[in-house]
Amino acid sequence: MKKLTVCAFWFLSCVFLSGCGPSETIVEIALHPTKANMIYMATNDYIYKTRDGGMHWENMSAGMTHSRVIALAIDPLFPANIIAGTKGDAVYKSYDGGQRWVSQRTGLHQVTISSVVHQVVFSPGSSSHVFAATSLGVFESNDGGKTWGKRIEGMKEVLMVISLAIDPWQPQTLYAGTSGGVYKSVDGAETWKEINAGLVEEDVLKSSRAFGVTRIKVDPFNPDNVYTASLVGLYQTRNGGESWVRIGESLPDHMLSELLLDPQQVGVLYVGHREGVSRSEDGGITWETRNHGLTNVNIRALAISAIDSRILYAGTNGKGIFYSNDSGLSWKTVPLTVGGSVS
Repeated sequence: MKKLTVCAFWFLSCVFLSGCGPSETIVEIALHPTKANMIYMATNDYIYKTRDGGMHWENMSAGMTHSRVIALAIDPLFPANIIAGTKGDAVYKSYDGGQRWVSQRTGLHQVTISSVVHQVVFSPGSSSHVFAATSLGVFESNDGGKTWGKRIEGMKEVLMVISLAIDPWQPQTLYAGTSGGVYKSVDGAETWKEINAGLVEEDVLKSSRAFGVTRIKVDPFNPDNVYTASLVGLYQTRNGGESWVRIGESLPDHMLSELLLDPQQVGVLYVGHREGVSRSEDGGITWETRNHGLTNVNIRALAISAIDSRILYAGTNGKGIFYSNDSGLSWKTVPLTVGGSVS
């Protein structure tokens, strides 16, 4: 295991604390599950929404007292409901497609000021069951985000929880990517067990050096197959976390900011990093970097369409958002036109 460099810690703070770059830095992208032209994105300043595939954008931050949104989750059953996680201001929810936002922090009173909500995920097939990955652990809501409870029983040596993944076949099974590796729960987050074999060396944890998970994803075609992207590379387990192996050694950069699994094609996945977007068609064994058309290859966010998985969006550190309709073979700039003027 390599030590994280000063650059790695800078990258971690930029990705998770959302404090670097101008407004053209795209922190998060969320795609409407059934309307292909409706997209939400969060920058270092505001939330924006487009209804026409990115030709025009609206500022959708009314009601928020803290503008640093770094996580967006769209209700899979009622997409007008959206939950936003922030840096230091807990979570907000919109019931009208982002027109207005209300603070929902009951049970999250600790997640303020210096803490961060890194990710929010809806349990498969539910509008009310929601989990949040925060710098103070995992939180659960059973009422759509109105009230929250902390769920960290069994977690040890954790600095922060950064990413969550839920088994689509068995929603009681969850994986939590943290700064100290990966934890697994088989009882709906009531208890957690460390599953770091092959992933994090013991001396790394004892010396308090962060492993730095950035994303964790469960294969939609095989729930025992799980991928973990980190600041030091890509890892895979084929046995539900009993053991991990390093993959993606040929990637041009191993400081990974994003990870996507194609929901429609077996074995197809994407990673985002400081050298662009890379795609694998064989479950992560071999890779091809697809950057044609990108004017900035420092990737901050990636999103894939649930309607047509050939459609991708890439958010960059400082040059806005890009669109591909051919699985990343070519990219086009999405104009950031807000209220009749280019942002």
